[in-house]
Amino acid sequence: MRLKIILTFLIVFALAAVASAQTKISGTAQCGKPDPEYSIQVGDRANHSFAIDQVKCTWTKGWEIAGIQDKEGVGTEFYEIRGNTPRGHTYAVDTMTNGDKAYYREEFSFTLKDGVPQSGDVKWTLVGGTGKLKAIKGKGTCKLTSAARDGSSTWDREGEYALPK
Repeated sequence: MRLKIILTFLIVFALAAVASAQTKISGTAQCGKPDPEYSIQVGDRANHSFAIDQVKCTWTKGWEIAGIQDKEGVGTEFYEIRGNTPRGHTYAVDTMTNGDKAYYREEFSFTLKDGVPQSGDVKWTLVGGTGKLKAIKGKGTCKLTSAARDGSSTWDREGEYALPK
């Protein structure tokens, strides 16, 4: 019985230590119009296509990892559009002010009205990086806060990350 209590205490302590190792993060990114941007119609029905593009973003608020401010990012996106609902994947590379890079994998979906995104959701996973961010891990979400007819958009991001000890 005493052994069970001790083991339970150790497990709870270990989980608390792991949980406390997570660092909360949030920020806002301003993204330009995708360039380049390619789309191929499937041909089975109207408004069904596959697309690939690349988008450049700058951080207008927050997004500091391990004490290093994020400078800019580039996301390469592949997605399927069915009517007014694009869904797809992004692989993003952020460059920090010290030159280190952070690598993300993302899944997204959003809704369009007259070709302009109206709402959007992203689930991101921080999968690694270079320099101080080499073995970093993290996860979070991102929401579209505004989009313009010119293809630019603003996204609020939040989540958490952990660096290896």
